[in-house]
Amino acid sequence: MGILIAIGQLILSLSILIVLHEGGHFLPSKWFGVKVEKFYLFFDAGIKSLGFEGSLFKHTIGDTEYGIGWLPLGGYVKIAGMMDESFDKEQLDKPAEDWEFRSKPAWQRLIIMVGGVTVNFILGIFLLSMVLFTWGKEYYPAKNVAYGIAVDSLAMDLGLRDGDKILKVGDKPFERFNPGTVIQGIAIDGVSTVTVNRSGQNVTLDVPEGYGKRIISETKQGATFITYRLPFVVGQVVKNSPAAAAGFEKGDSIITVNNLPAPYFSDFVKAVRPNKGKEIKIGYIRGNQKFDAKVQVTEEGKVGLGSFGPERYYESQRDEYTFGESFSKGTEDSYNFLATQVKAFGKIFSGEIAAKDSLGGFISIGGLFGQEWIWERFWYMTGILSLILGFMNLLPIPILDGGHVVFLLYEMVTGRTVPERVMEVMMYAGLILIGALMIFANGNDIWGLIKGWF
Repeated sequence: MGILIAIGQLILSLSILIVLHEGGHFLPSKWFGVKVEKFYLFFDAGIKSLGFEGSLFKHTIGDTEYGIGWLPLGGYVKIAGMMDESFDKEQLDKPAEDWEFRSKPAWQRLIIMVGGVTVNFILGIFLLSMVLFTWGKEYYPAKNVAYGIAVDSLAMDLGLRDGDKILKVGDKPFERFNPGTVIQGIAIDGVSTVTVNRSGQNVTLDVPEGYGKRIISETKQGATFITYRLPFVVGQVVKNSPAAAAGFEKGDSIITVNNLPAPYFSDFVKAVRPNKGKEIKIGYIRGNQKFDAKVQVTEEGKVGLGSFGPERYYESQRDEYTFGESFSKGTEDSYNFLATQVKAFGKIFSGEIAAKDSLGGFISIGGLFGQEWIWERFWYMTGILSLILGFMNLLPIPILDGGHVVFLLYEMVTGRTVPERVMEVMMYAGLILIGALMIFANGNDIWGLIKGWF
């Protein structure tokens, strides 16, 4: 059920974004008197030999056929007299009509082409702003995280240790506890130091060369890097697990594993994981009494015990925003997010970050929505995806909006249109490139799942 909820959120989010993006092309086309032949959510790629047109639904209003295709990889508007992914050369071989795209002034065609990404950017800012206005922004002040951080082997190689309290990432104070801030600082912003307080003393750690590439790679594969360090009071006992069979109950306080101290959840995980398939002894306190229990560890290195979250131990804060303040902050957050995307792409093209560790397909995106329908997260993720869709469509790749914008800017500067044959070849090249990227990104997701299963 959780997976179905994640899929449902992804489909709804993408449907909203596709319809509004294509509407951004549709409306200015109508304003300038350009005929729009089709407006489709999803692609209606047909199989002529089987008599299948590819439409799940279609209805014609005026000159436009509105429909839903069977292939949920995007959507499109078919604008008359425009070279697009349909490669409809038959129409372009005829003399231009007044109602065709190619008959309109370059400035009108430019407005039509940037309409989609303009809608995406405005929608992204609007949704992030409304999330802030409706729910605010909850966070844990770093000073409230009294037990410090819990680290894995990746963080330990940087020099971080359990119980450290992060003070600065580069020169920026670490005021809000967010592991993503540290990862972004190292991998994207290229900071060279991380400063922590360790047992009352400030320690500055140097970031090793190449560590940014490694942190992206290993976190993509599931490394935790850092998280909250939490005392291990049992918050969940998995049904039919070894821990349930041993009689553990919610509220038990774990103190040892095989007679070695394990008072924090991170200590417990590190102590249990090496004992896959073995029996271990767990010491715990219930009420005022100490008990020991023998528990069989699964082949996955688990026993079926979960901890309470940080809300049990640390006080959070929530920033509240007026309607006006939410737009100011939403715009700022959107700008910062897009600036980070630009930096990340630069790192990918320079080889500082591996593409396989940064690009994800529908599985990765769906996972970001979570397996529980939470409206705050849904609208936030939809806003983020809208910004990503706008950014990606602006890339100067033929077949994307950005490619068409480049062709139009060339025409406006030189006074000459790009030859049709040149445009056709470049469009085919763009189609192949985008197809390869989609195969790569989604294949990367599938390969990650396969590795996780085995």
